[in-house]
Amino acid sequence: MMSKLNYLISISLKRKIKTKWFVFANVLLALVIIGITNMDSIIKFFGGDFNNKQEIYVIDNTNQAFPIFKEQLTVLESNFNQLEETAYDIKLYDKDIESAKEMIEENPDNWVLIFNEDPNTTVNVTLISEGYIDTVQYQLLSSAINNTKVSIAITQTDLPLEEVAQLYSQIEITREYIDEDKLSEDESLEAIMSTVFPIIILPFFMLAIFLVQMIGAEVNDEKSTRGMEIIISNVSPKTHFFAKVIAGNIFVLFQGALLIAFGAIGLLIRNLNGGSGLMDMFGGEMTSLFKKILESGLGEQLIYIIPLTLILMILTFVSYSLLAGILASMTTNTEDFQQLQTPIMLILLLGYYLAMFASLFEGATFIKIASFIPLISAILSPSLLILGQIGIIEVLFAIIVTVIFNWLLIKYGLKIYKVGILNYSSKGLWEKMFKALKE
Repeated sequence: MMSKLNYLISISLKRKIKTKWFVFANVLLALVIIGITNMDSIIKFFGGDFNNKQEIYVIDNTNQAFPIFKEQLTVLESNFNQLEETAYDIKLYDKDIESAKEMIEENPDNWVLIFNEDPNTTVNVTLISEGYIDTVQYQLLSSAINNTKVSIAITQTDLPLEEVAQLYSQIEITREYIDEDKLSEDESLEAIMSTVFPIIILPFFMLAIFLVQMIGAEVNDEKSTRGMEIIISNVSPKTHFFAKVIAGNIFVLFQGALLIAFGAIGLLIRNLNGGSGLMDMFGGEMTSLFKKILESGLGEQLIYIIPLTLILMILTFVSYSLLAGILASMTTNTEDFQQLQTPIMLILLLGYYLAMFASLFEGATFIKIASFIPLISAILSPSLLILGQIGIIEVLFAIIVTVIFNWLLIKYGLKIYKVGILNYSSKGLWEKMFKALKE
């Protein structure tokens, strides 16, 4: 039996891997992933400069706004991006407005700020650019300009320097919680859950969908070409069933490993080219998020979160492959299988969105119960574990429940598979399935 099982697994894997489509798809994925991790180098290669600073020219008709504005913009940008190096090159411009406009026509990326004295509002400002300005950048400029206005207005008063310094001093907020179980570090977890976690579970989501469709298409292809009769005449339905499940899971894990390898190659190429870190490439948001992860203590928890999540994901892949094989055996063509797999897709989507919005259901009993449900526990349990809504014991229980669920699928699903695999008629198929279960 083992020799036949191994033979069917190898044949199934060859049908999936030794195809032009598999090679083409993975070459495309490799190019995309490596390209994203080396985006700045690619931009430079084609004549661009990823780290090129935004040039801002200031016409200061107040004779005091330029140094204040430059300092304010630098401070605001540093607080926002959490980076030491500024993205702006601020220069004093000593020519008139017409010359400034001609300069922008020659260099459309440049901006010009004109500070004029105003008896009503202290100063008024005109911003000249070739086109639209990014909303975030515009808000930074606006805040720096307003701070500049306030600073100039204060210098025109008789306030002592100590009081002026107090006006510009940073406010330190002390957090206090009525609930003693709350920690200030936990507030950053919502940002982590809404940014990092979707990126991590998205590959699992896509691979699960791919696994279900792949097994269903392969079984239906063998049935539609009548090749199933030849196969079953040489091997038992049980061997055929296990071969499809094992081959499907090996292929999905192999594909997942390839995605990780593509990312590692991209990082290696980046390091060999002397590129900066990914956090610097994607800006201060990544740096800020990384700091939040460290401050929340999540880094230490990853020691047990990652292994538990991987185990649960692998077991869930097995669940989806078992269910896909059982459903595929009941259908006679790909169209029928697509209708049967719709509930599976809905369950998977439910788990994805519950994990996304898990923080909104804090303390709810149903979300904790849902984390034990097979097919969605691989997505939901890790998110609740990160949020602290469940512990390691609950995750281990979810793993045990998934193992029992897989055992039930094998025990009773195999009976359905034996009846449905050689049935080419959809009439009375459900009756035959229930009859097989009773036997």
